[in-house]
Amino acid sequence: MFTGIIEEAAIVTGLEKDKENLHITLECSFTSELKVDQSISHNGVCLTVVKKSGKTYTVTAIKETLIKSNLGNLKIGDKVNLERSAKLDGRFDGHIVQGHVDQTAVCKNVTEAEGSWYYTFEYKPLQNDYITVEKGSVSVNGVSLTVVNSKDNSFEVAIIPYTFENTNFHQIKSGTTVNLEFDIIGKYIAKILKQQQIGNKA
Repeated sequence: MFTGIIEEAAIVTGLEKDKENLHITLECSFTSELKVDQSISHNGVCLTVVKKSGKTYTVTAIKETLIKSNLGNLKIGDKVNLERSAKLDGRFDGHIVQGHVDQTAVCKNVTEAEGSWYYTFEYKPLQNDYITVEKGSVSVNGVSLTVVNSKDNSFEVAIIPYTFENTNFHQIKSGTTVNLEFDIIGKYIAKILKQQQIGNKA
């Protein structure tokens, strides 16, 4: 489990296709602290470390992950948001993030607002379980954010300078595809309500 508080934006140093899988090699400052089999959030996707070598480590994304996320769009030199799993003895500064991306969204607009930035993201409402609510939580590329201007298939988030500089948000522009993970509590509530509606119609 994760909190959506990004530790570092790692640089992609290697990409290797292996049948329908993609091996992604990244360089980050805490590679020496990692171990094989450890789970790390990459742009909000929970992936397992499969290899370490010097300052770099490698993870593998399978076909299902590539279909539902933006990892298949990565290029050498791109930055990827990293977060190691949450510690039980630490403060929970973000919100509950599972590292299971629900779908992607496309950035439609970026507006600078005297020191902060507003990003508008649009997504296809694949099912009623995937929604946002005003002032609710959403994970964008693994970053825990507060929703503003929530609509049926779009929402905005406000980004402060620290987040802009220390995540890959400074690389996101109009047309960029990002990963979304909707709030898990909201998804459970939406599903329960949908099941109740089906039961009432039966």
